[in-house]
Amino acid sequence: MTTIKQDDLIQSVADALQYISYYHSVDYIQAVGRAYDREQSPAAKDALAQIITNSRMCAEGHRPICQDTGAVVAFVKIGMECRFEGNLSLNDMINEGVRQAYMHPDNKLRASMVNPPIGKRVNTRDNTPAIIYHELVPGNKVEIGLAAKGGGSENKSKFTVMNPSDSLVDWVVKTLPTMGAGWCPPGILGIGIGGTAEKAMLLAKESLMSHIDMHEIQAHGPQDEIEELRLEIYNRVNDLGIGAQGLGGLTTVVDVKINTYPTHAASLPVAMIPNCAATRHVEFELDGSGPAVLEPPKLEDWPDVTWTASTESKRVDLNNLTPEEVASWKPGETLLLNGKLLTGRDAAHKRIQELLESGEGLPENVDFTNRLIYYVGPVDPVRDEAVGPAGPTTSTRMDKFTEMMLSQTGLIGMVGKAERGPVAIESIKKHKAAYLMAVGGAAYLVSQAIKSAKVLAFEDLGMEAIYEFDVVDMPVTVAVDSTGISAHITGPAEWSVKIADMKK
Repeated sequence: MTTIKQDDLIQSVADALQYISYYHSVDYIQAVGRAYDREQSPAAKDALAQIITNSRMCAEGHRPICQDTGAVVAFVKIGMECRFEGNLSLNDMINEGVRQAYMHPDNKLRASMVNPPIGKRVNTRDNTPAIIYHELVPGNKVEIGLAAKGGGSENKSKFTVMNPSDSLVDWVVKTLPTMGAGWCPPGILGIGIGGTAEKAMLLAKESLMSHIDMHEIQAHGPQDEIEELRLEIYNRVNDLGIGAQGLGGLTTVVDVKINTYPTHAASLPVAMIPNCAATRHVEFELDGSGPAVLEPPKLEDWPDVTWTASTESKRVDLNNLTPEEVASWKPGETLLLNGKLLTGRDAAHKRIQELLESGEGLPENVDFTNRLIYYVGPVDPVRDEAVGPAGPTTSTRMDKFTEMMLSQTGLIGMVGKAERGPVAIESIKKHKAAYLMAVGGAAYLVSQAIKSAKVLAFEDLGMEAIYEFDVVDMPVTVAVDSTGISAHITGPAEWSVKIADMKK
């Protein structure tokens, strides 16, 4: 009988969550390196360079890859010859590990969990509770797989029940473009096939813990039906030309993972869950000998790629920005932002709406006139940082507030990640504003451009408060110009045709 000590399990969970906050798995970052080498789209290649550079910076600086440090998901396999020593339940031990990891003073992680899930949605402040799955298995060890799943990718999860004779590949190819780019491609698709509705979703989620081996399948050829299916989906999805960050390019996914389970003869439940560019996960064992030890990757395992701003990028003075200058920006153009940049996301926009509707107006020190707003919820700073990792959040969540902000506050532009929907694009066109995109998955790199940060309003909202950042050469791409042209529409359309021509 193996005895697993409570403190060992707690420490192992805490250490593992810290580990995946700043270390990409080497298989993923090398897959991105291969994608970078073959990429021909300038916009996608620039995004891939930012992701690789950000990853190496995080590994060196022990700071989060992404500001959304995720909801913790734990897959726990308990050997039936194990016993636990301690006064906490297994779930409480795991949650204590989560709490210690996310409150670590040297690398505090962003708390994103809210409770209750509907209604007041109050932040739990320590990112507990985790989502935990248990399985009793033969043996005398405890195996724990941990993932930290960001909201941008999790929100793009899809599920369907197909007819057994339907084409799964066609469903994936039809469905994936509807997911937009908020899941921060290039990433990994996890697909669960079979069981029942909830089992298919669990299969998909667990498949994302697997090692990236698509390049090996391409090299030696598929060895079974599942590998054939993975390769077909991989090729068909990349042929869509969605590309890194949805701007158009050759690589949308670096791998496709599939788990299956027997199902009812009348059913074919299928779940699809993407993993983003952060793709945080790790597995470890406890055998009673002490806490798990995770070996750090070697920096030489990273591709020799370092992002630098293009000499063609235009510097923008945010402190003297005019509507006329905004109207001059073109889709796909790269800009370097300098000066004062305001922030705000879901909760701040909702509160702004309430203040405007009540007639109270904006807080006295908040003025959006001829300003840009950055959709971000940053990580708390440590040591001498002005702010912690501060990458963009998915912009479509703010679409319903866009007309209000552009028509009532004097705002003339927005910065976020991924595409905008039709309602937002129409409002941007109407007000001759612009939408700029920062790279999701490059949060630490972006934060280096932020030289100071202070809360202006709604401090009680924590990371969702309105900040004022002072930025120097913050890199962005014009994603929607003042005429309503969206690079997230034109880019993939252009590259899907180019890819088709390459295959002729």
